[in-house]
Amino acid sequence: MVEQVTDELRRSILSGALTPGQEYSLRELAGLLEVSFIPVREALRILESEGLVHNRPGRSVKIMPLDLADLHGIYRLRRAIEPNLARQSCTELTDEALDALEAEAAGFGDEAHGMADIYENHHAFHFALLAPAATAWDIRILTTLWHAAERYIRIGFGHLDPDPAEHRRRGQAHTDLVAAFRTRDPDTAATAIERHLARNEQIALGALASDTAQAPGHLGTSSL
Repeated sequence: MVEQVTDELRRSILSGALTPGQEYSLRELAGLLEVSFIPVREALRILESEGLVHNRPGRSVKIMPLDLADLHGIYRLRRAIEPNLARQSCTELTDEALDALEAEAAGFGDEAHGMADIYENHHAFHFALLAPAATAWDIRILTTLWHAAERYIRIGFGHLDPDPAEHRRRGQAHTDLVAAFRTRDPDTAATAIERHLARNEQIALGALASDTAQAPGHLGTSSL
């Protein structure tokens, strides 16, 4: 039950259904999920460790606000980890694994699917690229960083989803990542990951800066 409640609350936070910066009582959340306080309280402890909520004294919780400095920090940490893993992983991935990843990458260009539709597969794609070199601790840290980044990515790419050219670019960007790993050259793979992260960070930053300009002091979720 705790795992199910944690997953549901995490999805609601990442999608923006639970508003960043808003405070909710445990009673509200338990009512929404039709469960008791106990699994909600345990789930919120887990989500606090992931940086998604701040548990208040008493029976309430604050959804962590979206913050430009936090976004920079998330990507600074990702750039410190992912390119290094790419250097080793590109030499260990089999041709069969790369073929499967290439087919997955092509699907990201489908105009019928927005970022919200493909995000779980997108997460799995990046995990598979790096998995041969990743330790258990790498996986724990990256999973936390990817969840933290997801709220920002959904906003940034949500703005771009109406443009068919963006879908084609998205598919090509991931196909290019696979091609870089196929070279088996550590520098090529690491540089490709660095460029990919830089592009995603700039898209998210642009969206959040726009939201901030429209509503000073608050980053809204109307674009989610």
